[in-house]
Amino acid sequence: MDKRTVLALGLSFIVFLVWSVLFGPKATDKPAQKPPPLEKKQEQQVAPEKKEPLGPQKELVLESISESLDIKVETELYSALFSGSGPTIKGFKLKNYRSTAEKGSPLKELIHVNNKEGHGFNLGFSGKNIPNINWSAYAVNQKDIRLEKGDKPKELVYEWKSPQGLDVQTRFLFHADRYDIGLTVIVNNGSDYIIDDALSLHLAHLPRESRKAYGVFEGMALLLDDKLKEIKVDKVEEKQFEGRIPWVAYEEPYFMAALANENDAMLTAKGATLPSGEIRVSYLTPSLNVKPLERITKNFTLYLGPRDLYVLKGLGKKLEKAINFGWFDIIAKPLLVTLRFFNGYVSNYGVSIIILTILIKILFWPLTHKSYQSMKEMRKLQPMMAKIREKYKNNKQEMQKQLMNLYKTYKINPMGGCLPMVVQIPVFFAFYRILPSSIELRHAPFVLWINDLSAPERLLSFPFKIPFMAPPYGIPVLTLLMGASMFLQQKMTPAPGDPTQAKMMMFLPIVFTFLFINFPSGLVLYWLVNNLLSIAQQYRINRQVG
Repeated sequence: MDKRTVLALGLSFIVFLVWSVLFGPKATDKPAQKPPPLEKKQEQQVAPEKKEPLGPQKELVLESISESLDIKVETELYSALFSGSGPTIKGFKLKNYRSTAEKGSPLKELIHVNNKEGHGFNLGFSGKNIPNINWSAYAVNQKDIRLEKGDKPKELVYEWKSPQGLDVQTRFLFHADRYDIGLTVIVNNGSDYIIDDALSLHLAHLPRESRKAYGVFEGMALLLDDKLKEIKVDKVEEKQFEGRIPWVAYEEPYFMAALANENDAMLTAKGATLPSGEIRVSYLTPSLNVKPLERITKNFTLYLGPRDLYVLKGLGKKLEKAINFGWFDIIAKPLLVTLRFFNGYVSNYGVSIIILTILIKILFWPLTHKSYQSMKEMRKLQPMMAKIREKYKNNKQEMQKQLMNLYKTYKINPMGGCLPMVVQIPVFFAFYRILPSSIELRHAPFVLWINDLSAPERLLSFPFKIPFMAPPYGIPVLTLLMGASMFLQQKMTPAPGDPTQAKMMMFLPIVFTFLFINFPSGLVLYWLVNNLLSIAQQYRINRQVG
């Protein structure tokens, strides 16, 4: 392969990588758009919601409790804290996930708020003709709920009654081994007037202080007319979307809080930045329009848990579409599925990455083998190519013509050596998107000091800053080994005829070492193993060609 082409490809790869990190568009970082106008109902009309006459219901043992007495819900997967003064969630800790990778770290908390009520979820009405509900007037059917493996689902019921005869019930249905919570709101209109209010459900979250990292999204998300929309925290402000919205959510790295609708109906989703700094995501129904002596039921699903592709797909709410890896989604998802498959046998995602890297290398072995052979044959032509360049140095067009004739004579493809790099780029960027955003890799240990494949690895800990290195500060052993492997690979590659080009090519490993110093350790591991396999393959070819 012509070394100018190799140099151009290498530099282009670096420019593309740096551009992607600093300026590249991301599926999770889409430009802010004006919310679409409310669509008129045309061909597909939603069937009118069935309203039942008000009749006898199952009697519940309800009692008023003190506002300060919160209700605890314990399951196999989470520990939740519901308010005693209304259907609001004040805490939600995941039992299978920790806040950090350190031993003894507290459980991951999904409720982070500044509001004085301290809730991350609440519901209400627009206030058109349902007065502001006095939350302390609610009654509940039980004080605490505990679900163990094999237990049947249990229900927490809040009920509020007005002096005029309006009865509002909010029912939460919990499962022992599932993150999703069934949410049912029943409005019994025993009054003499029509209830013409819209039901609104709200999620609130205080964004993290440090959240800017490539491939990591935080903010409002929704599925609008089967298309994923994601709005970053600093662009939420006042957003409104109307149409068929199966779900709306607040997403943070690896986790999400979402509200899903049970029916394919026209709904409204709103996002707002509150003075307290919180992001509030709202889900609003059309007007209920409940006539006297009628009852209406609205069903939803509340999900607070990991952004796990398998878990979300199992819910059947299209929530799995929240996991999107952008341009490389078509490659990233099969890679993730394959990693999970290997991990099911080896129980170590670092080893799984190594196995997957070897598998990819085997799949492309014939292609890279032919490329390395082409590069080796090109080395034999260097003296003849040097003579042609010298003879036609003042006639670039004739020089290229003579070089092409030389390639044809010896049946060598000058671009053949580019193929290994071209093959690696899509897989590299697919890994680049998977590692910092897939729950499977979060806090996944490898060996020794590498206890989180989704974060940069550091050996030891330094109390001082190191240039070009993001905290924590320490020795990036994997990155240094990766740089050394690139240097060795460059030494084994036929050197360009131009000394200046040769020096620049040898400088590339240093550039890549600085680029990789803050990358997830899983990505560095992939590149290191790939380099070692390439070195072994190139060594074998060098011995064969002679």
